[in-house]
Amino acid sequence: MNNMTSKYMSAQATTSDTVVVSRPIVKGTTNIMNRKSRNKRLGLIVSYVILIVAVLFAVYPVYFAFLVSIRPNGQLLSLNLSDMFLPSTGISFDSYNTVMFGKQPFFSWLGNSLVIALSTAFASVLIATSAAFTISRFKFRGRNALLIMFLAIQAFPGVLALNAITNLLTKLGLYGNPLGLILAYSAGTLVFSTWNLKGYFDTIPVEIEESALIDGCNAFQSFFLVLLPLSLPAVAITAFFGFLAGWGEFALASAIIPAPAVRQTLPVALQALSASTSVPWGLFAAASMIVAIPTMVMFYLMQNNLQAGLTAGGVKG
Repeated sequence: MNNMTSKYMSAQATTSDTVVVSRPIVKGTTNIMNRKSRNKRLGLIVSYVILIVAVLFAVYPVYFAFLVSIRPNGQLLSLNLSDMFLPSTGISFDSYNTVMFGKQPFFSWLGNSLVIALSTAFASVLIATSAAFTISRFKFRGRNALLIMFLAIQAFPGVLALNAITNLLTKLGLYGNPLGLILAYSAGTLVFSTWNLKGYFDTIPVEIEESALIDGCNAFQSFFLVLLPLSLPAVAITAFFGFLAGWGEFALASAIIPAPAVRQTLPVALQALSASTSVPWGLFAAASMIVAIPTMVMFYLMQNNLQAGLTAGGVKG
């Protein structure tokens, strides 16, 4: 009986001791979890604040250009602080009307830029696809040296080659011709386009093409019907950057097609709108809003493939 009593008392003591000891542990664990939860919420709030500031920093210049374009007199700055955020002086679309339907051949400039940008995108995809496929799939002497040379060319500033490009196009009879400008832009995008497509081709197993050959496809059918559809994200990003290269560039366009005005691209032609004594900020702002529309349309049409094309192209080198 005494033994049973002593065992019961020792078990009760052990249980009570365990309970007494475990309470601080549970309380400490709860404090740690609460502290982690607070730190997580604080970190989330800080992240959102940083993102909001970054978005405002990126969006406000575009919004400010829009405000300038709809101000009655095309005024760049205002002494009224509220006018820097809301059009308190009134809204006018005279700048848009003057840019599009004034004395300047705006739609001719727009058409020239669209033709050159779309042609550059097509040429970039056509040239870079074949070059990237060859480098990715075939092992030949000088392959690594060729890739290193591509990087060296990319590191060379394109502006320094402006004189050489204009002299070469003059010898070819393409100076002052949009075709010469398209060739210059396509050559400028060749390095990035080739590297990006080459990295994407490296991620596609060769066995897929071999299976197509076994099923009866020839080499061209295997390339066009199997490999290219699988490489659509990389092709899309290559075309997009080719379009950007031919759409907003100024230095080459002003040097290769200096005249006549009706054959110039939008960046070059709009620069000529400014007089020697004044700058029509309203016209520039309205034109910048119009010029941004094709780029946004291209981005909207290709947005599903842009992220995959940028990320997957850098998996293998």
